[in-house]
Amino acid sequence: MAAAADAAFDELVVVMGAVDLSDALAGLPVTLLANEDWARGQATSLRAGLDWCDRQGRTAAVVGLGDQPLVTSAAWRAVAGAPGGPIVVATYGGRRRNPVRLDRVVWAELPMDGDEGARVVMRRRPDLVTEVACEGDPSDVDTTEDLAALDPPATV
Repeated sequence: MAAAADAAFDELVVVMGAVDLSDALAGLPVTLLANEDWARGQATSLRAGLDWCDRQGRTAAVVGLGDQPLVTSAAWRAVAGAPGGPIVVATYGGRRRNPVRLDRVVWAELPMDGDEGARVVMRRRPDLVTEVACEGDPSDVDTTEDLAALDPPATV
């Protein structure tokens, strides 16, 4: 989360699911949203965040996962500022990963539930996608073993 906060966006929104992150994020300039439907998949968290953006009148959102501590603030900024179509995705070694910028025009095309978000639209509409090569490591950290295995080790 620190890298996303360091990217200096207009607003940092964190969607919480099974775990309350209020204490862990205390002190960060963040808007916390609760996703009561989290068990229906990560797409529901994406939807909760984009619904918030819609109510705030935002025209785009840069989204990512909170369990990727080696994604750099430079990657977040590169995706946010890249010219291109309605979907801009970071790549690491040629592989698409987070973060992803989603312009408002594609929000309605995103799934309502399940464990895929923008990947569904990127597969169906490759003409809408712009890739941005980024430095960093998009590894997911789901366990303490995952955290210890990172190179370099990270803390969350």
